[in-house]
Amino acid sequence: MSKITTQTYQHVSYLWDEAKAASLAGDEVALFLYRSNLLGADLRLTNYGGGNTSVKITDQDPLSGKPVEVMWIKGSGGDIGTLKKSGCAALYMDRFLSLENVYPGLEREDEMVELFNHCIFDLNSKAPSIDTPLHGFLPFKHIDHLHPDAAIAIAAAKEGKKITETLFNGEIGWVEWQRPGFDLGLKLRDCLHEAAGRGIQLKGIMLGSHGLFTWGDTAYESYVNTLDVIEKCAQYLADHYGKTRPVFGGPIRESLPAEKRKVQAAALAPILRGFCSAFRPMIGHFTDDERVLEFINSADLGKLAPMGTSCPDHFLRTKIAPLVLDLPAEQDLSDANAIKAQLAPAFEAYRQQYAAYYDKCKHPNSPAMRDPNPVVILYPGVGMFTFSKDKQTTRVAAEFYTNAINVMKGAEAISSYTALPHQEAFNIEYWLLEEAKLQRMPKPKPLTGRVALISGSGGGIGKAIAKKLAEEGACVVLNDLDAGRVAEAQQEFEQTFGRDTASQVQMDVTNAASVQAAMDAAALAFGGVDILVSNAGISISKPLQDHSLEDWDRLYDILVKGQFLLSQAGVAVMRKQGFGGDLINIVSKNALVAGPNNAGYGSAKAAQGHLNRLLAAELGVDKIRVNAINPDAVIANSNIWAGGWAEGRAKAYGITVEELPAYYAKRTLLNEVILPEDIANACFALVGGLLSKSTGNMLNVDGGIAMSFVR
Repeated sequence: MSKITTQTYQHVSYLWDEAKAASLAGDEVALFLYRSNLLGADLRLTNYGGGNTSVKITDQDPLSGKPVEVMWIKGSGGDIGTLKKSGCAALYMDRFLSLENVYPGLEREDEMVELFNHCIFDLNSKAPSIDTPLHGFLPFKHIDHLHPDAAIAIAAAKEGKKITETLFNGEIGWVEWQRPGFDLGLKLRDCLHEAAGRGIQLKGIMLGSHGLFTWGDTAYESYVNTLDVIEKCAQYLADHYGKTRPVFGGPIRESLPAEKRKVQAAALAPILRGFCSAFRPMIGHFTDDERVLEFINSADLGKLAPMGTSCPDHFLRTKIAPLVLDLPAEQDLSDANAIKAQLAPAFEAYRQQYAAYYDKCKHPNSPAMRDPNPVVILYPGVGMFTFSKDKQTTRVAAEFYTNAINVMKGAEAISSYTALPHQEAFNIEYWLLEEAKLQRMPKPKPLTGRVALISGSGGGIGKAIAKKLAEEGACVVLNDLDAGRVAEAQQEFEQTFGRDTASQVQMDVTNAASVQAAMDAAALAFGGVDILVSNAGISISKPLQDHSLEDWDRLYDILVKGQFLLSQAGVAVMRKQGFGGDLINIVSKNALVAGPNNAGYGSAKAAQGHLNRLLAAELGVDKIRVNAINPDAVIANSNIWAGGWAEGRAKAYGITVEELPAYYAKRTLLNEVILPEDIANACFALVGGLLSKSTGNMLNVDGGIAMSFVR
C-alpha cells in the first residue's frame, strides 16, 4: 500500500487509520470490511442499512484448486457500518458474468435474483443483494455505492445531470433513475464504456435520484475517492445555500423554546401513537433536530413535503410523504379528547390518500395494501415524530427523513427538487422482491410494539421484570430513585439488547411531578406506555410498639401512594393512546396473610391489593387490564432485605438471618426458593397475550402457601 497522507475535509469525516490498515495488509476482504465500516460510521455518507460495498479478489477454487476471481459484497439486508464477513455474499465472477447469457430482459429481470445463488463461492454466504449486478458489471477491484445527502441532492435536482457534468469535468458519469437490478448493472457498464470511447476515465457514476458509485484499485484509493467526490458535492451545495433565495424560502414561523418543544411533544406523542397504532402497536420517536426545524418552519414546507422523497432507501422507510399537522405549536394539549377530534380528519385523509395511491399504482400481482397510517409526522414549530414496528426502525425512519430534508435543501439551492413519480415509488415500495424480504423476516416477538415502565427497575425484581419484557420484544423505561443505579442498569441493557430497547429516568414514586416526568420521558423515548408495573417498594418489619409514625408514613407513601400516583399518570397516557393496556401491581403474600411484627408493611400491601381490585373495576371500559402478583420471600438480588428487614423477619421466626432462605423454602408446598426471575415470568404471563381477557386477578408466586390462597 502506498504511503498515506492525512486528508482534510470540511463536510465528511476522514477516519482512515494507517496503523489499523497496515495490520490488515494482504487481506483484501478485511480491508474491504474496514473501509465499509468507516464509510458506514458517517451518516453524511450513507444511511443505516443503505448503500453497498464490494471487493474482487483472486482466491483458490476449493474444487479445482485453480485461482478464480471472487467478488465479496454486502449481503441482502446488511449495514455497511457494522458489516462483518458473515454478513457478506461471495460469488464466482465467471459464473456471475455468464448470467448475461440467460438474461430474459427488463420485464423479467427479477428472475435473475434466484440465479445469483448458482454463483455462490463461500458456502456461508448471506443472500446476495439486489445490488449485486451493479457491482459485478463494473470491472473495478473496490467499489462503494453510497447514498450521501450531498450527492443525492444533485442527483435529485432538475438540472442534476448538467451540474454533475460541469462540476466534475465529465469524470463522473450519469445514469438516469431506474430501479436497482440486472439491467441497471448493464447500464452502469455501458456508461463506463461510453465514456472510455470518448477518452474519459470515469472515477464515479451518479445515479439519478438515487445515489453514487465510486471505486479504486485499493481499499484506501476507493475510500479517498469516495470522500473526495462527496466533499466536492457538499462544498458545491454550501457555496449555493442562500445565494439566490433563502434556504427553503426562509422561515415563516419560529420554533418554541427547546424545553417547551419537549413538553408539547410529550403531551402529543401518545395521541399520535394511538392514531398510528390502528392496525398494530407502534413505537414512537421524536426529534427536534435543527435541520428538521429549519424545514418544518419554512415557507417551502407546503410545497416540498407532499412531493415525497427521491432516494428509494428513504421512502421505503418513511412512506412516500409525511403527514404535516395543522396544529399551532403553542396549542393547549391538555384536553386529549378535543385534540383527537381535531386531528382525526387529517389522519383519515392521509389514509384515504394512501389507499388512492395504492389503487392507482398497483399491479395485478402486487402485495396487499400495507398499513396506510403515516410513518413521519411533522409538527411545525415543535419537531418530527416517527412511528414504526420497533424502536430501531422508527429511529432509522427519522434519520432517513432527515436525510430527505437535506436532499431537498440541497436540490432547491442549486436547481429545483424533483421527487420520484408515484408509480416508480410504488414499484419500489411494493416490489415483489422487497415483499419476499419482508416475509423472510423473523416473526415478531409477543411484546413487539409495546412499551413497559417498571418502577424501581434499577435492580432486583424490577430489573428482572424489565429484562424479561425486553427479551420478549418490549421497549422498557428503566427508572429508580437512585440515579447511579438506573444508569448502571441502562448500560447493562445497552450491552445486552443494543441502544434501542431501553431508556432511563430517575423517578420518585412518592412525588407526582417526578412520576409525570417519567411518563413524559416514556412518551418522548417511545411514544407512550402500555404496560405499567408498580414494583418500587420498601419493607419494614417491627412489632407494633416499635413502629414509628415515620416508618408508617414511608411504607404507605412508597407502596400505596406510589402505586396510586403511577397508576393515575399511566392511565392518563393509556387513555390518550386509546388502545388499552396493562397495569401490574407487585403486591405480596403479606397482603393476605397475617404475620407477626408486620402491621405497617402487611396493611400497606393489603391496601395495594384492594386498590388493584378497584382499578380493575374502573378501567375495564378503557380495555385496561389490572392484575396483581403476590410474591413471597424473594431474597436473591432484592433490596427488600436491606434496612433491617431480614433481621426483623428472622427475629420474628426465632431463627438466624442465614437460616431464612431455607426456612422460607421449607414452608412452601413446593419447597422452592422464589427468585426475581419467577416474578418476571409471571408478569410476562399476564401481558404476553394468552390472558388478554383476564383482569382483577391475583397471581401468587410464593411456592405455595395455603394461608395465602385467594379462595
